[in-house]
Amino acid sequence: MKLHTKIFIGLLAGGLSGLAVNVWAGGAAWVGWVNTNVAGPVGQVFLRILFMTVVPLVFTSIALGVTQLGDIRKVGRVGVRSLGYFLLSTVISAAIGILLVNLVRPGVGVPVEVRQQLLDAYRGQVAGLPAGATTRFGVDFFVNIVPRNPIQAAANLDMLGIIFFALVFGAALTLLPEGKARPLVQVLDAIGDAIAKIIGMAMKLAPYGVFGLIFVVTSLLGWDILRKLLGYVVVVLVGLLIHGAVSLSLLVRFLGGLRPSIFWRRITPSIVTAFTTSSSNATLPTNIAVAEDELKIPPKIAGFVLSLGSTMCHNGTALYEGVTVLFLAQLFGVDLTLGQQVIAMIMSVITAVGTAGVPGGSLAPLMVVCVTVGVPPEVVGVVYGVERILDMSRTTLNVCGDLTAAVYVARTETDWDPRALTGDVGLAPAA
Repeated sequence: MKLHTKIFIGLLAGGLSGLAVNVWAGGAAWVGWVNTNVAGPVGQVFLRILFMTVVPLVFTSIALGVTQLGDIRKVGRVGVRSLGYFLLSTVISAAIGILLVNLVRPGVGVPVEVRQQLLDAYRGQVAGLPAGATTRFGVDFFVNIVPRNPIQAAANLDMLGIIFFALVFGAALTLLPEGKARPLVQVLDAIGDAIAKIIGMAMKLAPYGVFGLIFVVTSLLGWDILRKLLGYVVVVLVGLLIHGAVSLSLLVRFLGGLRPSIFWRRITPSIVTAFTTSSSNATLPTNIAVAEDELKIPPKIAGFVLSLGSTMCHNGTALYEGVTVLFLAQLFGVDLTLGQQVIAMIMSVITAVGTAGVPGGSLAPLMVVCVTVGVPPEVVGVVYGVERILDMSRTTLNVCGDLTAAVYVARTETDWDPRALTGDVGLAPAA
């Protein structure tokens, strides 16, 4: 049985059994005992394994990403255009998510007593966690991004400080002679791979963790919390749909010169692979084949842009993180100012760049964004039960975003012409 099937079964079993307990034995002493000694600990062990990967995952991913920028600098305009497009499409995606969650406000309206039950249920889990960096938006915010002591920043979960140090460290590696930098880059790469393996081991516990997390919440709160989760899922999926159907289509049409209908029809194999594997890395071979065979993009562009995009272009992840953090803030009564929401959007973009292209790889970066804006990070357990379907959906958008980038770069940096696919002589040739 595949892992995603097991996770779905865990979600269904935990939700249904929790609802049944809430209806027929709500408030019973034995329910509290099961939540405290069985279901709760199982879910928290799973979350803590993920949480312990946050600092090394963010540091290695961003540092290695910057070393790749050193390589990009050598190839000139192709690298600059790729990075510019990645940033543009990811910012648009995150902004759509932030706007939607503020318009719909799926976490607002929870009764005071329900919110208090949620806080009581998670108080022990977040006790002792550092608050992270300051979230006041102003001059001090930018000054405090620079850590006095990167080790202390890591211990205090000052994620902006860790990210800044990782950026500077990666930039310094690109300035070293290749012979000196290569061993350290290999060490960082190995650490990143090891962290990905840890996440993979944690995912084997996911079906049981999902069951425990959902059972605890639904046995306490019943349908109230499920209704909120449903609204949250709808907001994320609608946001992903808008970004794909509107934003990416417009970018393909006006920056790539290709009709969106042709583009979406020809990349169907990539969409199917991404949705079923929930992994940008696993979809990369299919993506390259689709770009070369279906879109007729030159191999040198397809291989370079798509390989880089599988690591650095995560449109769907940025949208998902922004929506999730604001939803949790609404659910738990954390009032975020406009400045803090801007920080959440920026952090969603930054951490999306360093997200591992594997199933569940965005959970640790999501905790980073939570810490930064003052939302207790371990409360992501509230939404983890519906994580799988959102993981499959946002990975699909990530992969589609990579292909739109390849179309744009191919049109502007090679003799590739979209008219070869569309037969439309009215389109201007590549610049």
